[in-house]
Amino acid sequence: MSKTFPTRLLSLALGSVALCLTACSNEPTDAQIEAWRQEAIAQNDQIAAFHANSKEQQEWHLDIHGQTKNGKPVKLTWQQLQSLATTHVPTTDLNHPSNLGEVFNFRGVSVATLLDRFSSADPNTEITFVAFDAFRSTVQQVDARRYPIILALERNGKPLARDQGGPLYLVFPQVQYPELRSKYDDQFWAFYVTDLIIGTEPVNLKVGGQYLDAAALEKLPQVTIETEVNYKIAWPTGKVKLQGVRLRDVLATAGVKLPADSAVVVRGKSPIYRNGKNPISLPMAAVQNCNLLLVTRWGENRQLIPAKMGGPVALAYPKDCAVDIPEKRWVTLVEELEVTAN
Repeated sequence: MSKTFPTRLLSLALGSVALCLTACSNEPTDAQIEAWRQEAIAQNDQIAAFHANSKEQQEWHLDIHGQTKNGKPVKLTWQQLQSLATTHVPTTDLNHPSNLGEVFNFRGVSVATLLDRFSSADPNTEITFVAFDAFRSTVQQVDARRYPIILALERNGKPLARDQGGPLYLVFPQVQYPELRSKYDDQFWAFYVTDLIIGTEPVNLKVGGQYLDAAALEKLPQVTIETEVNYKIAWPTGKVKLQGVRLRDVLATAGVKLPADSAVVVRGKSPIYRNGKNPISLPMAAVQNCNLLLVTRWGENRQLIPAKMGGPVALAYPKDCAVDIPEKRWVTLVEELEVTAN
């Protein structure tokens, strides 16, 4: 394990504390923090294993979604990213605790350049960076245009290794602009970025051979639960009201057959949710008998879930499910449901 990983693990385990919304009213207990730490360690093990056997860096790419100029996702290849990586940022890096005072020369793609080319959103729109491990970092678009915030490819002339945040590492110019230290501290520096979301994407859920939008989900019976969530980043730490639709209702409206010996695989945007060797697989008994939800709204005012909180669709588990689910992973940025043989 690299010397940089402990800081990264702390970011994952304490994300809800550092990035919590103003709605937060309860601090996490020691038990919650320890549970999150153990979860972060388990996820980190998965990531380290993936990186040990991953494809070459040149096959990495960046997907841009949301309020793009043509309304469609944009995929930038590694070669395109290299050609756009003309911005140099000299800055310290708090994710490297043994070199806290050292100023590194990062080379990368200016986020402002990406917004100029692809964004159709108004200046007040937030942009959310999504990492391989489902970590999210949200920045105000106006700040991304004001400051030379970059997606770094190199540090001191060398490609960024996986265990140092590469191939794409969200970097803030905190030496040149010290005011960024308090606004975007080290919790916002995102490792191995895979996606950039401008605003929040519309609902586009793949179920079987079709796609369901927000209107289709709104027509289904709406279920509300109140529970502590396990999304962590940008969510309150106490009990929260979640509203959404049952997985079984979504599958039924899409005309998907549900054999008793099958399971439902839930896939989110982040690559960690698309790991074929360790999928988020829900036994059909739980799908049929528990209110497993695809959540689209939250809170007393039934607010839509923005990208910075993992929306527009997220997977949630009720507390009263009597069916054993081996590993309850709360999935953000849900994009696909698939019924598979168990």
